[in-house]
Amino acid sequence: MSNMKIGVEVVSAHDLAPKDGQGSANPCVELKFDNQKFRTTIKEKDLNPQWNEQFYFNISDPSSLPNLSLEAYIYHINRNTNSKTLIGKVPISGTSFVPLSEATALHYPLEKPHIFSRTRGELCLKVFLTENPSTSPYNPLPDLDPFPSNTLHGQAYQSEPEISSPNSTSAQFKEKRTDSTHTFNHLPREQTVNFAANEMSSGAPRDVRVLSSMSQQPIEYQLKETSPSLGGGQVVGANTYNLVEKVEYLFVRVAKARELPKKNITGSIDPYVEVRLGNYKGTTKHFDNNQNPEWDEVFAFSRELIQSSFIEVFVKDKDVLKDDFIGMIRFDLHDIPRRTPPDSPLAPEWHWLAGKKGEKIKGEIMLAIWFGTQADECFPIAVISDAVAPGVLFPNSEIRSKVYHAPRLWYLRVDIIEAQDIIISEKSRIPDVFVKCQLGNQVLKTKQIQAGTVSPVWNEDHIFVAAEPFDEPLILSVLDRVNPNKEESIGRVQIHLGSVEKRIEDRVINSRWYSLEKHGVAEEEHSKKDKFSSRIHVRVCLDGGYHVLDESTYYSSDLRPSAKQLWKPSIGVLEVGILNVEGLHPTKTRDGKGTCDTYCVAKYGQKWVRTRTIINSLSPKYNEQYTWEVYDHATILTVAVFDNCQLEKASVGIKDARIGKVRIRLSTLEAGRVYTHSYPLLILHNSGLKKMGELHLAVRFSSASMLNAMLVYSKPMLPKMHYIRPLSMTHIDLLRNQAVQIIAARLSRMEPPLRKEIIEYMSDVESHLWSMRKSKANFFRLVSVFSSFFTIVKWFSDVSWWKNPVTTVLVHILLVMLVCFPELILTTIFLYFFLIGIWNYRYRPRHPPHMDTRISCADTAHPDELDEEFDTFPTSRSSDIVRMRYDRLRSVAGRIQTVVGDIATQGERMQALLSWRDPRATVIGLIFCLGAAMALYVIPFSVVVVACGFYMMRHPRFRSKLPSAPINFFRRLPARTDLLL
Repeated sequence: MSNMKIGVEVVSAHDLAPKDGQGSANPCVELKFDNQKFRTTIKEKDLNPQWNEQFYFNISDPSSLPNLSLEAYIYHINRNTNSKTLIGKVPISGTSFVPLSEATALHYPLEKPHIFSRTRGELCLKVFLTENPSTSPYNPLPDLDPFPSNTLHGQAYQSEPEISSPNSTSAQFKEKRTDSTHTFNHLPREQTVNFAANEMSSGAPRDVRVLSSMSQQPIEYQLKETSPSLGGGQVVGANTYNLVEKVEYLFVRVAKARELPKKNITGSIDPYVEVRLGNYKGTTKHFDNNQNPEWDEVFAFSRELIQSSFIEVFVKDKDVLKDDFIGMIRFDLHDIPRRTPPDSPLAPEWHWLAGKKGEKIKGEIMLAIWFGTQADECFPIAVISDAVAPGVLFPNSEIRSKVYHAPRLWYLRVDIIEAQDIIISEKSRIPDVFVKCQLGNQVLKTKQIQAGTVSPVWNEDHIFVAAEPFDEPLILSVLDRVNPNKEESIGRVQIHLGSVEKRIEDRVINSRWYSLEKHGVAEEEHSKKDKFSSRIHVRVCLDGGYHVLDESTYYSSDLRPSAKQLWKPSIGVLEVGILNVEGLHPTKTRDGKGTCDTYCVAKYGQKWVRTRTIINSLSPKYNEQYTWEVYDHATILTVAVFDNCQLEKASVGIKDARIGKVRIRLSTLEAGRVYTHSYPLLILHNSGLKKMGELHLAVRFSSASMLNAMLVYSKPMLPKMHYIRPLSMTHIDLLRNQAVQIIAARLSRMEPPLRKEIIEYMSDVESHLWSMRKSKANFFRLVSVFSSFFTIVKWFSDVSWWKNPVTTVLVHILLVMLVCFPELILTTIFLYFFLIGIWNYRYRPRHPPHMDTRISCADTAHPDELDEEFDTFPTSRSSDIVRMRYDRLRSVAGRIQTVVGDIATQGERMQALLSWRDPRATVIGLIFCLGAAMALYVIPFSVVVVACGFYMMRHPRFRSKLPSAPINFFRRLPARTDLLL
């Protein structure tokens, strides 16, 4: 036998005809050459299969090669009936065989098996001559039926070598067959496909949509459902503090002391109290020279951390070198009472102080001590032991929990109408007058008017953001621009906002004249010249009919107007239990160990909450519960975790570090259900996406009335003033930034402060900045929105091309029915939507949505794109990097420009149809319009619709691959592209 062999690589097939009656086929390729036969693997349910399998045929007589031919047959395998159906064949003459170095993959159109059959599609083969095949050659198989009845879906390709070979095949042949590239490369992939097919076709459908969006993400970024013991194992709803795990604390309330003995030589005493329990201790503030101090401070010690059988309370005198002992009192923990709300608070009692030896000494201290839980009223103001490490002292103001209420914001509308009797220093010069309006840090200016008279007119409307209480006045200054670098004050007026009229609807506010005061002029002199002073005519009001947007419009947590008179009753209550954070990454080093000092901030509406700071813990437990009233469930709850960087002495100017953020849309929650999930805390850095830990939350939305909750969907989201007198998007963005700055300034002055970086992170102030990653994400979101439309178009294309004849015939029947009974069209559509919704109920989401790294393109973003996203504004990068990014942006914009131009071209062609820009095309169009009008007048409309539908779904035998005449006509119409430079 010669060493010359014929190599055949079966690459793929395209657009095969369906054969299984369900619009698909199970194709395989059978190769025949010189009494030898090979067969590829079977592709389940695939009309465009990919094989990439190689076979080698022996050539018995190379001299007779031109007289031989290679034949490739594509069969559809029916495993139910153990039969095969020929889809098409490809004959290749031996004269076309070329060496391996010259061979390329060619697409061969399939030939009909016989004259009356129908076929379509192409088969891609690579045929070549070789003497040294890269793989062990397959021995030819006899002409046997390779599809026995015992072949299973999951074992088809594993058993093929034994099935296809005769009984006399030797063990050596089997070994070669197993070691071939054919079996090694394609067996795993085919098993995977078969497994998926079996899963889809077996039994009842499984609820896989619940995690369909999350399954695309890595496991570490997925939302996890948990089952914590809420409320200490009690039935949820039995008390008001049931969304957190019950934690017991020992509370010590230090009220005051009296008649303390003096210890210093000077006869003074600076007392303070130290509460000690094992290794933990709490210290009150000290008073200077006070024998009867009043502290009223509370300490709470977690019962899990108690390692002592008694608690000691020391009264000490603050001194420079060493604090002096005054007295103490000791309590046995077994004698301490237990209190659970709503029990009445435990009244403090007076206790005599004892000396070091237990003797009674002068002085008394008032204390209350009891066992309770975090539901106790004193818990928010207490110094918590599990928030501070043993022996570590931090300022109490920086670690305790706090509830904040953001100030109520109003829009201040200032209409600058005109000014009168403007007097300038230089009489010969024409004044260039403008008005500067200032409210706090907000400054707006009118346009400059070169007034030929002393009464310039502006009629300009300006809007500011004002916060209650209205402490800051509105200052209107009339200025004259003398030169580009100099302004001269003509006069100014201060308007206190407490005297400004408020309105809740679009009604006209009376304007007022204000006398301008010359800055620096004495009051007596001004009163003398009052009747000759300049005046300004303005209209000022506080618009309470708007909602002042301080958040991104997509993440709003409150949509109520500023005026309380317009507030609607609440529709429910939102309860949030902040349980714990797990798996934190160290953010700092203390005592040679990596650690983290974290706290959580939750925001909904005007109410902000901050949990206590847990010191030196990578798995902090908070177990704090908070409640909000809900007025609209199309709102967002935001919870973020921060690392407290204000505890060290050298922490001045250091910002609290972001750890992660969670958003929960209330409309996605079922009323009355408790959602307990562990949310991954994801943060995006210049280096990429990073998981910082997991935040464990328990959330419950309770609706008082289901009917009221349903009625909210029919009402406008924003107050009606946003629709009657809308603000421009530019105005809204500027005012939103001002609102965030005002809230940050107010909350940062509270104790403990909510710092500016926290407010900005929670309010997404940087959401409008350019990001290539966000642009890609939004583009893919747009593609996903239109994917349903594209699916319908593809389905109709398959129907039109008769890929599934049964479906196409049914569509023809449906078209005729809808044309004959047009009143059923809308009924059918809405009934279809109803049935789809009912069917999807079983697959409804069971978990609240969470940030998706795939949708956000966070896990695939290029490092330079992330570096650009976190760049400052204006940029702080080098000129070379900025030039590279600019060129990249130009490239992207160029592609967008091309797409926009193509869309505009199609529209311009439609406009040019009757414009006589192309006289011949317009004549053709007019003739068609006239003929269509006459035909539609004579022929019933229903007949026209049926005829058009049947024409669009005509059989492929009556189709051509060339474009139709209307498309050719439309593409020849002129557009304005010829006019572009």
